[in-house]
Amino acid sequence: MASNNHSAVAEFILQSFSENPHVQMLFFSIFLGILLVALTGNSLIITAICLNPGLHTPMYFFLTNLALLDIFSNFTVVPKLLQNLISKNTISYGGCMAQIYFLTWYVVAELLLFTAMAYDRYAAICQPLHYSTIMSKAACCLIASAVWAISGTNATIQMTMTVRLSFCGPNVIDHFFCEIPPLLPLSCSSTEVNNAMIFAADMFFAIFTYLLILVSYGFIISSILKIRTKEGKKRAFSTCSSHLIVVTMYCCTIIYIYILPAFGQSLKKGKVASVFYTIVAPALNPLIYSLRNKDVKIALKKLCLFLRK
Repeated sequence: MASNNHSAVAEFILQSFSENPHVQMLFFSIFLGILLVALTGNSLIITAICLNPGLHTPMYFFLTNLALLDIFSNFTVVPKLLQNLISKNTISYGGCMAQIYFLTWYVVAELLLFTAMAYDRYAAICQPLHYSTIMSKAACCLIASAVWAISGTNATIQMTMTVRLSFCGPNVIDHFFCEIPPLLPLSCSSTEVNNAMIFAADMFFAIFTYLLILVSYGFIISSILKIRTKEGKKRAFSTCSSHLIVVTMYCCTIIYIYILPAFGQSLKKGKVASVFYTIVAPALNPLIYSLRNKDVKIALKKLCLFLRK
């Protein structure tokens, strides 16, 4: 049976939030609202940065990439989720594979981008005299390209390993959307290599990148504490606090979902957390950056005044 291809399963059944139609409509309204908030917030940030020359700096260049990733991530999951809330909870084999591919790409890209943003803050605060050289326009473009390329390569490898599996029996995914961990138990072929590849990728992209970010912030905090003026310390902290909040929320969620199951943590407990990092976090990120960043708030106010004219 293991030699059969995946054609035995034409579609998968996704888990429903509730069998109650009223509860389903409540969730539909909530997720639709979150999608609109994420789309509006991230679009405003991208537009404000693009139209404001004062924000054409490495930090805001990476923030623009983050906003784009948040939009892509939201649209990878939410539209299908909304459809399933008002109709049958099914997804085609091809649709499931596509959702896994793009979601894997964007999740890893965000983790790598967070690391790049931490390095940018390290260079700005710890190496201010060499910052313009270290984070030149060419360097920023190279880093951003590497983020998208590395994450895309990882997604391609993971997808190649997944489509080689045979699905010939159960087709009920114990999740609200397609992810690799809840999909693997449905395979009627061996998934040992897949599990090993996923664990290795997760350890590198989640644990290792998070450790690099923490090390960067260790140097950053040490440098900030050496600043003599309170205003200087406050401004330095304000450019880092938003990023650190977002990174902590995102990385902790990824570790909880992808790393802990390898040590016996139930996949069922990670389903709500999955909704957080794929749906809620993209809506929270622009709010966190706009509320805690003075430059972004000023740019957004200018944009709102311009749109009112």
